[in-house]
Amino acid sequence: MESNRRNFFRQSFASVSGLAAASLLPGELFGQGYNSTNRIEEIILQPEKRPAPKESIRFSVIGINHSHILGMVQSLIEGGGQLVAVYSKEPELLPDFTKRFPNVKVAKSEAEILEDKSIQLVASAAIPVDRAPIGIRVMKSGKDYMTDKPGILTLDQFKEVKKVQKETKRIYSIVYSERLSNPASVKAGELVLSGAIGKVVQTLGIGPHRIHPNTRPDWFWDPQKAGGILCDIGSHQCDQFLFYTSSKQAEVGSSQVGNFNNPKYPLYSDFGDINVRSPHASGYIRIDWFTPEGLDTWGDGRMFILGTEGYIEMRKYIDIAGRKGGNHLFLVNQKETKYFDCSQVFMPYGEQLVSDVVNRTETAMSQDHCFLATELALTAQKMAYKLNV
Repeated sequence: MESNRRNFFRQSFASVSGLAAASLLPGELFGQGYNSTNRIEEIILQPEKRPAPKESIRFSVIGINHSHILGMVQSLIEGGGQLVAVYSKEPELLPDFTKRFPNVKVAKSEAEILEDKSIQLVASAAIPVDRAPIGIRVMKSGKDYMTDKPGILTLDQFKEVKKVQKETKRIYSIVYSERLSNPASVKAGELVLSGAIGKVVQTLGIGPHRIHPNTRPDWFWDPQKAGGILCDIGSHQCDQFLFYTSSKQAEVGSSQVGNFNNPKYPLYSDFGDINVRSPHASGYIRIDWFTPEGLDTWGDGRMFILGTEGYIEMRKYIDIAGRKGGNHLFLVNQKETKYFDCSQVFMPYGEQLVSDVVNRTETAMSQDHCFLATELALTAQKMAYKLNV
């Protein structure tokens, strides 16, 4: 018994001595230093002083079934466009539009707009299945076309749109608004282009949405009219993958969809994901309609861009860590860690598209890029494995 007591005290003393000695050693020896970081530099980006747009166009609207049309029109006006007329085959949708743009003329027919030779571009957020046919008629009338996503609903539509675009040489621009209409996404593009994170090798895009079933029109639930989840909100993510990785070619590796929470609409999918790759980069895309009511916005959209020398994270619409508002961007590279408040970053898409219409250029988005993003989304939708839920 006495021997055991002596061994206990001897071991205890050794342990205390060891702890005391350890406290004199650098923390890095035990990995503690790996958890320490320099203070994050916080940058509130200020608005640019910009001259008035150099170019101007006359444009009109055909189809206002989705409220995205309001932002689309506003971007064109701010970019130098003059709104002339609007046509909607559903007259009950007109009051909200004309309240926002009271000087617009209400056309009596689609033909009235297409036959007006002074109109240079037509914008549309019609029911998705109608967007490509409208665009084809617009291009054949000698006008350029700007459409909400999904701008093309099937591979057959895609083939015909590409054919007519090639024949007419008109612009067919699909508004991938999660990049083109988001200030943090614009800033991320600038940082990537500057080499801030080296060569981009992978993107991870997360696009959750809130469904609010009682507010959705009947066509929303029908994939034949609205497209599936990958064709629709998945096209945003395909666009971003191509843009941030500078990929001119890409293919879908795998995709899947499922309906987990909407049994009333058996053809609908409320979840989907895609694995996409190009010759030099890969991407993972996850989209869903599961945003909970406890979140103070429609979706916690994120984008992670991985480079060889660092990475970028965007918290586009909310920061659940507590920062106010949206448009949050985090940059980490070999030199520093920075946070950017991008809420006042200029979004050039509208002004660039107006300039492209006048000068026949591709500064807003190349036609090849526009089509490839949609082709990836359509392909993913067609080949998607259906989860047995």
